[in-house]
Amino acid sequence: MTHNINTNIVTEAMQAILENGLEGMGTAYTMLLNEAMKIERSEFMGAQPWERTEERKCHANGFKPKRLSTRLGKLDLQIPQVRGEEAFYPSAFEQGQRSERALKLALAEMYIQDVSTRKVTRIMETLCGIQVSSSQVSRATGLLDEELEKWRSRPIAEIPYLILDARYEKVRQDGAVRSCAVLIATGVNAEGKRSILGVSVSLSETEVHWRDFLRSLKKRGLAGLKMITTDDHKGLKSALKTCFSRVPWQRCQVHLQRNATAYVPKKEMRTEVAQDIRDIFNASSIKEAERLLEINIEKYEQKASKLAVWMHDNIPEGVSVYQLPKHHHKRLRTTNMAENINKQLKRRTRVASLFPNEASLLRLASAILIEISEEWEAGNRYLKMDDQ
Repeated sequence: MTHNINTNIVTEAMQAILENGLEGMGTAYTMLLNEAMKIERSEFMGAQPWERTEERKCHANGFKPKRLSTRLGKLDLQIPQVRGEEAFYPSAFEQGQRSERALKLALAEMYIQDVSTRKVTRIMETLCGIQVSSSQVSRATGLLDEELEKWRSRPIAEIPYLILDARYEKVRQDGAVRSCAVLIATGVNAEGKRSILGVSVSLSETEVHWRDFLRSLKKRGLAGLKMITTDDHKGLKSALKTCFSRVPWQRCQVHLQRNATAYVPKKEMRTEVAQDIRDIFNASSIKEAERLLEINIEKYEQKASKLAVWMHDNIPEGVSVYQLPKHHHKRLRTTNMAENINKQLKRRTRVASLFPNEASLLRLASAILIEISEEWEAGNRYLKMDDQ
């Protein structure tokens, strides 16, 4: 089935930008989004407007006006409707608004509870463009929370590789501002594709929180693990021993490299030590890595005894990756994937800066992570899962 793009719409959108600059972006986006939704409706119906075809599932039924407040201003959209048993709602419109809705709700909760700063009040007026009430926020959070909880509790298939990480956000509790841990689990499945498996929020990153989070992943079907990659988070190692004692653990090599700096007695030694550790991690085999480790422990016993002890106790935790196929080493020896996720979260959470409660933080984190995961799942493979 072919779809003819209305070139007049594209031309008009471009003209709006050329004539009005950035102020015309809202008008241009409205035109293009309305046209995209009409094309999607035709695909859904299995027929173009007024087209007779055996594949047609339903019929067009006009449009429903909807005003959407965005960073580009208020957009007057025309949501295509269909007539028949099939339900239709534009996916591009809905999916792209999860994190936007969650962010607005976080700001709205702060605004209503009178814990917002002048910055948040100003953003609230610009971003939402409307007056909000506690009942409106309550209804909106209920609808979004139901959708997000379905994603957080969905079944998990076989996952060979698991990457765990945590970040912190500020949450108000009982009149005080506290650090709240956001635990995130990312997996690479048997086909080599990435997905975000789950997220948990709590006012601590203790062993109990990690243990409960890992158990929830197991309860949803997490199995087939060959390697778990993490940083040395407090409480995480104990939780892993409880929940996944037989799964090899890879400690992030990047964080290990950074941690070593604290044990280098002289500043002029740092470059040399960093290179020695890199040589261990880049060794051609586990035996070669172990040989280089022994050499370096002996090398530093006299001039940096604390470093030598630290290397003996910690470096072996960074070479478990040698148990995997060689072409998997580079991407599974660090938590860089998780660090990139944290950067994307930070870009959105810093707008709020302070969350009114744990539920608000979990809502926004979940919405952002869903969008990241959906993009990954629709994209290319992250790893080739053969043994070559």
